[in-house]
This record gives sequence, C-alpha cells and structure tokens, in this order.
Amino acid sequence: MSKSTPLPSKGHFRADAEAFKAALLKQAGQHPTEGYRHLRERLRRMKRWQKTSRGRVQRWMQKLQIQRKRRRKPRRTTNSQHGFTRYGNLLKELVVDHPHHVWVCDLTWIKLANAEEAYLAIIMDVYTRRISGPLRGHVGWALGHHLGHELPLAALLRAFKHGTPDIHHSDQGVQYACEDYTQHLLDHDVRISMAAVGKAWENGYAERVIGTIKLDEVEMTEYADFQDALHQLGRFIDTIYNKKRIHSSLGYLTPIE
Repeated sequence: MSKSTPLPSKGHFRADAEAFKAALLKQAGQHPTEGYRHLRERLRRMKRWQKTSRGRVQRWMQKLQIQRKRRRKPRRTTNSQHGFTRYGNLLKELVVDHPHHVWVCDLTWIKLANAEEAYLAIIMDVYTRRISGPLRGHVGWALGHHLGHELPLAALLRAFKHGTPDIHHSDQGVQYACEDYTQHLLDHDVRISMAAVGKAWENGYAERVIGTIKLDEVEMTEYADFQDALHQLGRFIDTIYNKKRIHSSLGYLTPIE
C-alpha cells in the first residue's frame, strides 16, 4: 500500500489564514472604495490566491470589519434650463463594440484647501473605459476655475488630438448644449446624443467614472491649491485609474489592459 498524503496541520491552516488576512487588508487599504467582488479579483491576480472564492473574501471582510467607503452626495453642476438645441439619446439598445464608438462626458466640483474652487471635466471612451489618450498629459480631461463651456470644450479639443468618436454623449447641461460646443462636434461629423432631463442614469457611464474619481481620489486627498489639484488628479488618472483600476465590465481588466 502506498502511503497516504498527510493532512495539513493546524499550523498550516493558521499560517494560510494569516497570509490571506494580510493580503486582503493590504488590498482593502489600497482600494478602500471597492467591494468584495473587486477585492477578490485583485487577490486572484496573485498566484497564491488564484482560487479564492467570493465567500471567503466576504467572510474575512466581515471578520475584519472592512467596509466599503461610500460616496458623498455630489454638488449639482448641471443647468438644463436653456434654449439651445436638444438631442435625443442614441445609446438606448446600442452595443458599444469598438474604441471611439462612444465618448461620454461629465463635470464635477473639486474642493481646494485654500478656499478656491475648481471644476473637473472628463471625457471617457465607453469601450475601453479610458480617460487619457495614448499621449501622456491632460488628454480627455481638463481642470478649471469656472463652470462655463470653455472647460469641457478644452477637454474635448484635447481628446480630438488622438481620436474622433462616432457618438458624443452627455447630459443636457448648458455647457454641452451651447453652440460653441456642439459646433465642434458637428464639424467633426460626430453624432450628438444626450440623456433626458431628470434621467441621470441615461448618462450612467460618465456618472460612474466621476463617482470613481471622487471616491478614490478627491475625497481621499486635500488639495493645497489649484496647481496641486492639477498634479494630483493627473497622477491619479494616468497611473491609478487607467493602469490599475479594474472594471467588472471589462472582465476585471484595467482600461490600459
């Protein structure tokens, strides 16, 4: 008779549990806004934890009292009371199947420590979930002191340097509906799409990416002034969001991947 394989000792199980706890705490500390699904996928990228189950992650999160950080209610930046042309929603039932098929955009308020205010405008490619383009720098987003149409227009013109979308989708805010903005889209033969007034979920792609930036970066950082915010947001978008942030819609890959 061949000798049977010895069962793992209690010490082995304790060591494994301690190593798993340490790995989970490290990932949760680095990504405090992510839930058990994303944390599990991050652990599965490590050779030792490739077979980790969701149940195990959930149980340990409960034991360690790891709670996902929740997003604060955002300040309103959309003014849809205007007389500019309104466009219908072209994304209903649309299957986005290639890069530059659909770009979505949104604005958000950024608080600065020196009592200044800043606003961030982003443009994201829905297919890749990428904000920045292949050129390093402020491509696809812009930071400004004011909430006029010049801010999202700056982000748009930077994004045009590395591509042109088939469809540009936004809310019906005056910044995106004004003629100065829409004319640039029409000049590039871009089809204009807008979410209906009062239906923020119709611009859900952009709402979610703004929520990610606010939760993972803005609410975690105290910006000394405008230049500090410009630098820190650029670092987050270029090196964290595009290269390290995994998305369930991308099969838990990053936008760069």
